[in-house]
Amino acid sequence: MSNDEKSGAFTGKVMLSENARLVLEKRYLKRNEEGKVVETPEEMFRRVARTIAKVDSIYEKITEEEIRKVENEFFETMATLDFLPNSPTLINAGRALQQLSACFVLPVEDSIESIFESIKNSAIIHKSGGGTGFSFSRLRPKDDIVQSTGGIASGVLSFMEAFNVATDVVKQGGVRRGANMAVLRIDHPEIREFIHVKEDPKRLNNFNLSVAITDEFMQALFSDGEISLINPRSNLETARVKARELFDEICKSAWDNGEPGIIFIDRINETNPTPELGRIESTNPCGEQPLLPYESCNLGSINLAHFVKISEREKEPAVTVWDGLKGEELDKMIDELMSKIDFLRLGKTVHIAVHFLDNVIDANVYPLKKIEDMTKGNRKIGLGVMGFADMLIMLGVPYDTDASVRIGENVMKFIAEEARKASLELAKKRGTFPNFEKSIYYKKEIKENAKGKYSYRNATLTTIAPTGSISMIANCSSGIEPLYSVAYVRLAFEKERMLVVNQRFESIAKARGFYSEKLIEEIAEKGSVQCIDEIPIDVRRLFVNAHDISPEWHVRIQAAFQANVDNAVSKTINFRESATWEDVKNAFLLAYKLGVKGITVYREGSRREQVLAKMRPTKERTRPRTRPKYTHGRTEKITTSCGNLYVTINEDENGLCEIFVQMGKSGGCAMSQLEAIARLVSLALRAGVDAESIIKQLRGIRCPSPTISGGGAVLSCPDAIARAMENYILSQCDTCKAIKGEKEGVEKVHISELPNVVGVCPECGDPVVQEGSCSICKGCGYTRCGV
Repeated sequence: MSNDEKSGAFTGKVMLSENARLVLEKRYLKRNEEGKVVETPEEMFRRVARTIAKVDSIYEKITEEEIRKVENEFFETMATLDFLPNSPTLINAGRALQQLSACFVLPVEDSIESIFESIKNSAIIHKSGGGTGFSFSRLRPKDDIVQSTGGIASGVLSFMEAFNVATDVVKQGGVRRGANMAVLRIDHPEIREFIHVKEDPKRLNNFNLSVAITDEFMQALFSDGEISLINPRSNLETARVKARELFDEICKSAWDNGEPGIIFIDRINETNPTPELGRIESTNPCGEQPLLPYESCNLGSINLAHFVKISEREKEPAVTVWDGLKGEELDKMIDELMSKIDFLRLGKTVHIAVHFLDNVIDANVYPLKKIEDMTKGNRKIGLGVMGFADMLIMLGVPYDTDASVRIGENVMKFIAEEARKASLELAKKRGTFPNFEKSIYYKKEIKENAKGKYSYRNATLTTIAPTGSISMIANCSSGIEPLYSVAYVRLAFEKERMLVVNQRFESIAKARGFYSEKLIEEIAEKGSVQCIDEIPIDVRRLFVNAHDISPEWHVRIQAAFQANVDNAVSKTINFRESATWEDVKNAFLLAYKLGVKGITVYREGSRREQVLAKMRPTKERTRPRTRPKYTHGRTEKITTSCGNLYVTINEDENGLCEIFVQMGKSGGCAMSQLEAIARLVSLALRAGVDAESIIKQLRGIRCPSPTISGGGAVLSCPDAIARAMENYILSQCDTCKAIKGEKEGVEKVHISELPNVVGVCPECGDPVVQEGSCSICKGCGYTRCGV
């Protein structure tokens, strides 16, 4: 009998979806020198649990058997997918790197030495797998005097470009490009340039941008007044501007391309637990973790879908229309719904998770000594949730209702209270965080003459992260976001086209007799169930996705969680493509009114053209026509010696207008050359060059390893592109179809109707979607954030 079996530990196999196993194999499991996976998911969870449990021996004399018991408790909580820590912990715990934190903030002071010290430090952090946040608000503005040389300053944006270039050449943990957050105060003289910088999609593409808005600015906005722009070097006014005009510029830019976001910086500092150590000026790249300079934080999330008590009789939830319930009627329904949540087991999981995350602080190997000192001094952790949308569906509650807001408030309040209890218990055994006497908690104890009442082990306890990758492992909805889609197509890792269907929708559809493969195909194509008449209206009401929900409800859900979260909440506020910039403005104002700490918006289609490398007209004598707002076409998969090549060909009312090319696992030079070909072909098509001439130039180009695909030779990737163009033209000709028949190997891939799609994954070819300030591939877990 094994030690695990003797101790009564969980010994079953980890129940993972196929997609979860693919994500783990691609990004998380150990590999040998040849790149072969040499670890199972069960072994990964065991590796992490063992490493984090050993920390207990630092604080108390403990036997190997007792450590094994803690290890098994951690293992079971992860292996059952009730709780998962952030990706760096899963990837690095028990391995050589041992860097376990997801998010960091570094200072940027107004000196060339500080600026380039931060660039160096950020490169070290990105190499170890973390993301970084910066406030550039202390830098003097462009054209200000540099007293040491008598010259003039180059300004905030020029130095941000230096950070951006450094990020370009360093991959996070050798896996992905680094992610950064740039924050600039609303009263900085370069604020207008900062607001508009991402109108050029080629600039600062390794940064998310947020404007730090003060209460003073909001008061000026509401009174239609002015604010002063202040030179941070001299603390002197450089100009006065209308608050309304500046706010409108932020809203218009966010409407146009999703950036900048907003953080309400004074509200963040109202809950800063250690104000004596300094003001918080920035957050991590996704915005959910405000941190002091040199702080880091490790995050983890509880899968709420696992804490709904569903009997055999209730496995297919009764779908109830909750719209309009108010007062006592709503209170009664909420009480009934709360009785279906297993708060006893949820509370136990919270205590295990707090214990786990506190141990991570000591198990961590920090990239910089200053970060280690600051992190261990405050011991901040960020426990959050995922699977909230799944929980609502299991309870039969639509996402955009007063009931869902109340459920979010109640569940998060419970988690926050239990997390505080767990932190108090740890403090009794291990002591408070070292900076406790500089904290607001110490002052509260003195004021209330209540020693020990607020003596926490951790300066902060709760955070709502986007959970892009770990929610894919747990096979649940991301963070507190609504469903991504009820059904969608994935092509990850060069597998054949496969439909991914929400398991709860499939179960209800089969139980109620309206399930069919044709229906699922239709949902995947349309991206929503709302306009499909054969689906009962109550089911449509329950299975809403991001763009079926009005922005107001997105903000209200975010505010419901923020009310009981120490740090902040990562949440995307979604808008339809037809939304106006005034709609964005209204969402920003509602967010301020309801007490959120920051807000990120995404209007459907506002980034996709940028991500897919839209070409701008040049100043040549022959100017290509403007790319239309809407195109239609198809994607063909062609096997080449380099792998599966996906060629998307689109046309408008004037004929062929663009192509996009993606190769499943390709990157680097090969992918850049394919992208260059696609861009030039698209430019030529819109400039009036006939497709036959382009085909003639590409056809016959030969590489060293030709292959066979669809019954013919494919000599190279350019040859494959020509073949795809030729197939497309033939497919549009009815006579040619009759003679040739439908071409084999042609697959239509519908991603344009899916919510939040901002492009195609550079690694697997699946749709990349926006979640908070992060982009996540639903096929392989590729993400531009570190959680």
